[in-house]
Amino acid sequence: MADEAKAKGNAAFSSGDFNAAVTHFTEAINLAPTNHVLYSNRSAAYASLNKYSEALADAKKTVEVKPDWGKGYSRLGAAHVGLGHYGDAISAYKRGLEIDPNNEALKSGLADAQAGAARSRAGPSPMNPFGDAFSGPEMWAKLTADPSTRAFLQQPDFVKMMQEIQTNPSNLNLYLKDQRVMQALGVLLNVKLRGGPAGAEDEEIPESPPAPKQPEPRKEEKKSEPEPMEVSEEESEAKKRKAEAIKEKEAGNAAYKKKDFDTAIQHYTKAMELDDEDISYIMNRAATYLEMGQLEDCIKDCDKAVERGRELRADYKMIAKVLTRKGTALVKMAKGSKDFEPAIEMFQKALTEHRNPDTLKKLNDAEKAKKELEQQEYFDPKLADEEREKGNEYFKQQKYPEAIKHYSESLRRNPKDPKAYSNRAACYTKLGAMPEGLKDAEKCIELDPTFAKGYTRKGAVQFFMKEYEKALETYQEGLKHDASNQELLDGVRRCVQQINKASRGDLSPDELKERQAKGMQDPEIQNILQDPVMRQVLTDFQENPKAAQEHTKNPMVMNKIQKLVSAGIVQLR
Repeated sequence: MADEAKAKGNAAFSSGDFNAAVTHFTEAINLAPTNHVLYSNRSAAYASLNKYSEALADAKKTVEVKPDWGKGYSRLGAAHVGLGHYGDAISAYKRGLEIDPNNEALKSGLADAQAGAARSRAGPSPMNPFGDAFSGPEMWAKLTADPSTRAFLQQPDFVKMMQEIQTNPSNLNLYLKDQRVMQALGVLLNVKLRGGPAGAEDEEIPESPPAPKQPEPRKEEKKSEPEPMEVSEEESEAKKRKAEAIKEKEAGNAAYKKKDFDTAIQHYTKAMELDDEDISYIMNRAATYLEMGQLEDCIKDCDKAVERGRELRADYKMIAKVLTRKGTALVKMAKGSKDFEPAIEMFQKALTEHRNPDTLKKLNDAEKAKKELEQQEYFDPKLADEEREKGNEYFKQQKYPEAIKHYSESLRRNPKDPKAYSNRAACYTKLGAMPEGLKDAEKCIELDPTFAKGYTRKGAVQFFMKEYEKALETYQEGLKHDASNQELLDGVRRCVQQINKASRGDLSPDELKERQAKGMQDPEIQNILQDPVMRQVLTDFQENPKAAQEHTKNPMVMNKIQKLVSAGIVQLR
């Protein structure tokens, strides 16, 4: 938060909005009252507003918090110069140079303070009453603050002229024809000037004024523009460490691609030590541990990444990725069905952060594996037989719900037992739960196609559902495997009776209506009625006896006719 306020203050200072800069630096100081850079920056902002008393207070605080920082004494000296305290300013600059002998700002400030002290003792030059206007670093602050002169500071020739005037105010007379100089003079004196001296009002502003016939100023006399906001040593060091961390990460990635996992681990670890505000380094190390099969280390890194990511408010997609990685490690560690539960929980948490198709697939695979293991762990044919026998006892007592409970437990113990499916199908049939009974009967036949009881169960369900044609087919299919099975033979007989009853037209009106309604719901009946050939056949039976006679010789046609008769749709007379 303090860094954010500081950044806003720096931006406001750079744009010349010094009041806003003071506001932002004050906010930053309230959040980080021991940060010397903030006091230094606010001192510069106050000096730019000519509030030198406030600038002096902040400069003193700067050197109090950080007495070994040369920049603080530069601020202190500038504030003293602004207040006209040249002796104090000289002392401040000299103290700063003792700490940082090569600091150009301190050297330049000392020269200004000494020049100011000399002028104050000699009084203003009779030839140039404006000497004080050009003295000290406040000249540059005023020119930077004023929108009308700020752009001039980007022009080297203007800066050179102002430096020469500041070194020797008498040089002002050499540049009075330059309207930029006149504009700057007006800003420094807080008056509005419309141009140069009499007779020069109509002259154009020269793009590059004549070079003054003066020796080039010595380098040590060169004045710098207002100093930019400082970046603290801590921030500079942090940026350097981040850059080094990124290099370590890239080296780790290269090693990972080569499957040199030990080297990759070393680089990722180094990156983590350099920068703990980026969880991608520990995420990559976790991925490397996963590839190496060091699953516990992978899980520990994932936990650390999630914890640190929450603290840093990391992207939710990164958090989801870490949780998915941990879930993957847990799946690899799973030995029993219970071991899959924490992995499934991790995948579910990851999906609440970000719904990723890869994570969803991993979740489905884990749930499937857990279920299969549960079945394997629960499998016990002996206990399954015991449960089936218990179900048989309840069936004999006509306690069908209780019987279903034991048959179901038997199937959990041994899901490949066709007898348990057959017996449970019989219970469902007794309870009138025909769809469930049909499903169990079909499963029984699937597990053992030669088991006759499965066909009798299925045929019985279909008969009770009044699907006589289907029931007949089921019984006949069963007889292929057990031709002498009495239950199957009785089933065939009952179905034929019902079918012939419809053929003879012996159905009552209610029975006919019910059978027709049921038949119309049968997809096979619907397909027959929609078949153009069969529709023509039915028309011929009504209108063309000779053609109908020919149709009766076709087994496929007659088979379909018989289905329509059984369904009550067609009656033969």
